[in-house]
Amino acid sequence: MAAPRVLVVEDEDSLATLLQYNLDKEGYQVSIAGDGEEALVQIDEAMPDLILLDWMLPKVSGIEVCRRLRARAETRNLPIIMLTARVEETDRVRGLDTGADDYVVKPFSMSELAARIRAVLRRLRPGLADDKVRCGDIIVDRVAHRVKRAGKEVHLGPTEFRLLDYLMQNPGRVFSREQLLDAVWGSDIYVEARTVDVHIGRLRKALNREVTGDPIRTVRSAGYSLDVDA
Repeated sequence: MAAPRVLVVEDEDSLATLLQYNLDKEGYQVSIAGDGEEALVQIDEAMPDLILLDWMLPKVSGIEVCRRLRARAETRNLPIIMLTARVEETDRVRGLDTGADDYVVKPFSMSELAARIRAVLRRLRPGLADDKVRCGDIIVDRVAHRVKRAGKEVHLGPTEFRLLDYLMQNPGRVFSREQLLDAVWGSDIYVEARTVDVHIGRLRKALNREVTGDPIRTVRSAGYSLDVDA
């Protein structure tokens, strides 16, 4: 199956490059448009499977692009996620009323955005949503909420599942306890850093119960990473 095509419509070059890099890693085919007019031209030339659409754009605004796409039969059901720095509820309601399928406020984490994209594709393009992530001998099935290592079932609690899913999105990268807290528990919730150690311990125990080789690496004074070569 071909990888889903995502059109990123963003006039801030650094953010567009960051989005392209991270979505490439997630397995999507990514193209970039720097303004609303260019986005409409690209959509006419090659229909994407999903659009990440900035609200504030040169030439034609994101809201207007969304309105025009929803007015045309061939793009009426095209999945659209709006990206915006606007945080007011009235702005969010306006974006959704115009036809956006989801609304992500800047700044956002890439893991949150990736999850939003998967959720929208799962809902609107179920045949395109890839909900199985593989890393080494570990497979995470996000829909069935199941984990296997070397073909053997691994039983995880919800927090350990989210931890593993996050680590698998960036294999080999070392995450501090604070970064893991923000990604897995959320920045709005106060949890002691020590809590990460407890859940990493549970995750490690579950992964290593029937298979030798510890895939989770502890980096002294730095944090944890998933070592695919374990």
